[in-house]
Amino acid sequence: MASKKTADAEDRRPSGSAADAPAPADPADPADPADPAEVSLWERLDRPAPAPRATLTPQKIAAAAVRIADTDGIDAVTMRRLATELGVAPMAAYRYVSGKGDVLDLMTDAVYADLQLPDDLENWREVMRAHALRTREIVLRHPWLIQISSPQALRALTPSRMASAERGLSSLDGLGLDIDTMMAVVGTVASYVHGAVSAECAQYSLMQEQGWDSPDDLRIALGPQMRYLMSTGRYPTYHRYLREAVHKDDPQWRFETGLDSVLDGIAARLDI
Repeated sequence: MASKKTADAEDRRPSGSAADAPAPADPADPADPADPAEVSLWERLDRPAPAPRATLTPQKIAAAAVRIADTDGIDAVTMRRLATELGVAPMAAYRYVSGKGDVLDLMTDAVYADLQLPDDLENWREVMRAHALRTREIVLRHPWLIQISSPQALRALTPSRMASAERGLSSLDGLGLDIDTMMAVVGTVASYVHGAVSAECAQYSLMQEQGWDSPDDLRIALGPQMRYLMSTGRYPTYHRYLREAVHKDDPQWRFETGLDSVLDGIAARLDI
């Protein structure tokens, strides 16, 4: 009888009691099961699908979301709009993503997957230069990448972005640099690319909003302000730029000239 009472008491014990709690997982041990709430999107997607159902996949979700953002802007990407685009029930995508944050990660990973560099690049400078030029092409094609908020962009540790960072770091390996300096070099080039392309995208966005078709339209609109400022005589070097510059409407030239200056500085500073 005592054993039955004990068994009954155990049956009534709350499932969340300390006796039922699993041993805490070691975050440094990949073999330990993670808390489901902390499992990343990429770990979930690497797991085998529970069963073949509808044709909806993470790749299709990403592709549809990218199409929406390219056409109507990042704010147009909602779970409801996504479901409509995919022709599925509003809740169907939640089998793969937990919300818009995961969708943004999938989108970022999908477009950065296009950042493929040739295998025959011979040195760190060729890798960094090709990477920067290719990144500019991708961002200009998908300007919503710049519009994603900074915290979201920093949080988006995606396989494609990690592969991109790995290619940059590995190109510097073996040159006698410590790993901190290697990461600083990769970050410096990335910061230049982000700043330069953000300014370029901002100008294109302004022109689109105002209905201006060319840089000449922009100059005409800003003409009265510019004429007054130049008439003060306080900006003689800038005035010279306005009169003599031949690459004002050549953003590709400006980008490459700035990029080469950054790379020259890195090479001289680190003797690589």
